[in-house]
Amino acid sequence: MLRSSWRATTLLVVLTLCMLILATCTNRGVSLTNPLYVQQLTTAPADYAGREVTVDGAYVWRPGNPSLSVLAVGVSTLDNGLDAQPIGEPIWLEGFPAEVTEHLHRPGDSVYGFVRVRGRFEANGNYGPGGAYRYLLTVSSAEPIERIRRVEQRLTDRPLGPDKVSFFELLRNPDQYQGQRVTTQAYYFWNSVIYVLAEGISTEEDGSSPQPVGGAIWVEQFPPDQSAALNVGPNNSFVWGLVEVTGTFQTGGGFGRDGAYQSIFFVESARPLTP
Repeated sequence: MLRSSWRATTLLVVLTLCMLILATCTNRGVSLTNPLYVQQLTTAPADYAGREVTVDGAYVWRPGNPSLSVLAVGVSTLDNGLDAQPIGEPIWLEGFPAEVTEHLHRPGDSVYGFVRVRGRFEANGNYGPGGAYRYLLTVSSAEPIERIRRVEQRLTDRPLGPDKVSFFELLRNPDQYQGQRVTTQAYYFWNSVIYVLAEGISTEEDGSSPQPVGGAIWVEQFPPDQSAALNVGPNNSFVWGLVEVTGTFQTGGGFGRDGAYQSIFFVESARPLTP
């Protein structure tokens, strides 16, 4: 996993450096009309402090974490796309527009991607939560350099036939099936942090960064031998696929990660289904 994580980091850094080389070839000296790069601002901050700039870099944001909303040279992630971390000394961002994040990588715990940002640059230090950042960019506008499209696969809300319970029925009327042994169909998702049966799965166009969408039920005891027949990420970093499962259903809240799930499903048997 470490090897693949390092590779992903390198690709992003190389992309940034290539962009910087192109800019250097076409733009000698200080200019605020052509896009700058994070390295230019952080290596010569006095040249740009107090001025309106346009800068290209890797945006990294952790929703719900007020300490990370920055522009950096690049970004590193784990094989499953989680745990995005800025590379190099980042610039704290104020006022980054939320609508731009819809076009970036969204693996589930963070948002990241290459963007072009316009705003006022400051270099007096003590910016962001706890004054942890040396540089600040107060954003006036931003746009994605890369636009990530996601593809969804979802269940159809329909009866499954005799002796089976629709996943939607479990979501709508959980108390009716409390403590019962049931068979249902859903999308299984695992990424070492989240283990769920879900209404659907969303991925990037190349199949990366999967995440569950719609209603979800925490799942335990999914048989590992059945995971191999599903979509498996690099170095087993994630697993997902459409499955039929039989097991015990419980509801009442407080299940799974951070007790955030209303219901849980203890799997006795599972088999992959063709989407």
